[in-house]
Order: sequence, then structure tokens, then C-alpha cells
Amino acid sequence: MHVVVVVAAAVWGLGSGLAAATVPWRRWLGEEPVAGAVRPAGPAVLGAVVCAALALPGPARPELAVWLLLVPVALLLARVDLAVKRLPDVLTLPAAAGTAVLLGGAALLPGHDGSWPRALLGGAVLGGVYFTLMMINPAGLGFGDVKLAPALGLALAWYGWRTLFLGTFLAFALGALTALALLAARRAHRGTALPFGPFMLLGALTALLLAAR
Repeated sequence: MHVVVVVAAAVWGLGSGLAAATVPWRRWLGEEPVAGAVRPAGPAVLGAVVCAALALPGPARPELAVWLLLVPVALLLARVDLAVKRLPDVLTLPAAAGTAVLLGGAALLPGHDGSWPRALLGGAVLGGVYFTLMMINPAGLGFGDVKLAPALGLALAWYGWRTLFLGTFLAFALGALTALALLAARRAHRGTALPFGPFMLLGALTALLLAAR
């Protein structure tokens, strides 16, 4: 039965990646279209791997459905941020509200492995942390990052404060390491702005995978 869940999750991830790669987000956001063929194979494979990895720790718990539903949103957010350095409200705000509601539903089902009140508090805490950091250093973080933080805080704090800290730490660590690597390769300079959303998402994913083992 568990193999079926993992395979179904991988198929869902495959479709999520294809959707994230082909959805006409530039038109939705009023961005200028870019010429060139869309290559959906990479996002499709990435989505399948991520979803299968989320489903791999058994037995399947109710919150798994929440993580799987967030994957297509996360893939699209990463794609948009990498392309135009934006995390649009049309994705970040519904992600936060939807995560809160869906985790509330998961908390009502048997077999869940988290705390909904702690998740809500974690979302507020992480949103506050990012807002404070943005106010201290506006050049380091954007308001889109602040709006993405509550959704990630909800997901991470569901499993505990340690998971919330780990996911946040990994985001900044991965961002710093990437910046140093680009500087060393002379592909960026000190004033180069890097999209931080993908690092936030990757840090959260890693922490969730470790927490669900």
C-alpha cells in the first residue's frame, strides 16, 4: 500500500512540474513574454522526485496531502522568482491561508504528527522575523519573501520549533553559500540581487523531509 502512495505522489509531482513549467504566468503578472521554447522536463522530474520523497517516510499521514498540494505552488513560485525576482501575492497569500486551513483539517484526522496551534504561531513568528529583517536591511529581502514566510512557518512549525529553526537556517545558509560561489566564479558582485524565494523553499523542504523520517 505504501508503494502505491509513493507512486501516486510521484505522478502528482510529475503533473505539478509540468503545470508549473507551462502555465502562462507572465501574462497573469503583466510581464513581457520571452521568446523560446518551454522545457518542462526538468520541472516535471523535480516535482516527481520532491513528491515521492515527501511520501517515502511511512506510514502516510494526513499532512502529506497538504505538502503535496503545496508542491505545484512552490514550483511555480520558484520559477517566477528565478525569472523576474518576484514572489507575487496571487501565490503567496493564498498559500499561507490555504496551508493554515488544510493543516487545521489534518489536525482533525487520526494519525497526524503535528500541532495546528503551534503551526499557526510558527507562521506568525516567521512572518514577523522576515518582516523585521526586511526593515533592518531592505536590500537583503523583499516584501514577497515576507509574504511567503508565513506559509513556510506554518508547515515547519507543524512538526516543531526545531524544524522551524532548521528550515529557516538552511534557507539563509544555502543563500549565503550560493552567493559566495557566484562571487568566487565572478558571475556576481556584491551588489547583485539574488532571488531568495527558492532558498526559502529548498530550506523548508529539507527540514520537512528530515522531520518526517
